[in-house]
Amino acid sequence: MSLLRPAHLGPCMTAFAFTLLSNCLTPLACAGETVRLEVGKPLQEAQRLAAAGKYKEALSKLRDADKVGNKTAFETYQVEYVRAAAAAGSGDNASAIKAFEYVVNSGRLPAAQEPKFTQALAGMYYRAKDWPKAIVWINRSLKDGDNGPMRELLTQTYYVSGNYAAAAKELQAHAASEGQLQMLANIELKQGDKNAYVQTLEKLAANYPKSIYWANLLSRVTGKAGFSDRLNLDVFRLKLVCKLVTKGGEFMEMGQLALLAGDPAEALKVLDQGYQLGVLGSGADAARHLRLKNLALKTLADNAKSEAASEAELLKNKDGDGLAARGFALVSGGQGEKGLMLMNQAIKMNGLKHPDEAKLHLSIAYLLAGKKTNALATLKTVRGTDGAADLARYWLLQLA
Repeated sequence: MSLLRPAHLGPCMTAFAFTLLSNCLTPLACAGETVRLEVGKPLQEAQRLAAAGKYKEALSKLRDADKVGNKTAFETYQVEYVRAAAAAGSGDNASAIKAFEYVVNSGRLPAAQEPKFTQALAGMYYRAKDWPKAIVWINRSLKDGDNGPMRELLTQTYYVSGNYAAAAKELQAHAASEGQLQMLANIELKQGDKNAYVQTLEKLAANYPKSIYWANLLSRVTGKAGFSDRLNLDVFRLKLVCKLVTKGGEFMEMGQLALLAGDPAEALKVLDQGYQLGVLGSGADAARHLRLKNLALKTLADNAKSEAASEAELLKNKDGDGLAARGFALVSGGQGEKGLMLMNQAIKMNGLKHPDEAKLHLSIAYLLAGKKTNALATLKTVRGTDGAADLARYWLLQLA
């Protein structure tokens, strides 16, 4: 799973330098403070050069101002302000950091400009891979307001510096984007917190329904301790909805499981999808594909002949499990109302071997019959530790 890309660091340094220059204080006078000619002349020339994009020449000109001794605090502030812009524009990260910090800490920077300076410093320290200083300046910038890019940068900095606990704490409180959730999932995997990882993966699947997330989730369901093989067909049903069944062998396996479950109508639908996609009906196994399809057709015809007798026998023996399976098969075959009636009747019987599995199947049957509201309500009642509850939760995510 890919990591979160580095957070947006604001405008590129050249653009930021231009912004600084457009706001730059004119080196003449301010609130009674003045700049002497020997400082002001090279300073104005440096500002002119920087405004023309000649940042290195501007830095060179500033060295003339540096040679003037006994500069006042105001003169030094003016020089460092222009140096901040020129160094940023030239890509001189170290000089820019030094100048930016002086300007911010001088107490002379207008309040409206301070957030831009603190954010720029955070970005420069990040680029310099000075993680502790980057964190200091990011947190300082966040005091001015909850800036989204800066918060992302804070998380990214914690992550790349190896402080996974701090990164996870930030993400748990603020994660919203796909990249942020991916990072949180990566951290939880590194920390070995499987439960937290699955919860984050569920958020990814719900909000960004990509096949990679659903495939990961469903593989974890089947690999979970206590998972029952009885639910293999149900996993395939959800995979089919998620478009994760793509290979001929997968369609064949699902078709076989449906036949074993007494549902030839479902088996035929699954096999037909495989034929339509072109993954069945050709190649070395084409004859085997056809044999399975013919078996499903024959089983469906045989079931139709004995339908009434079979239902009577199930009711007589109070076979709730058999009745529920028969009802699902009827829904698969297009007899929605009758099938749902039998399934509900079965669930009301005592002695079901796997009542939560029966509820899961009833939910899916409701969906097949176009009764989404009933399906949602029933899915919320599925419990258990054999995988049925997990699958019910994932159906709810799919239907949300």
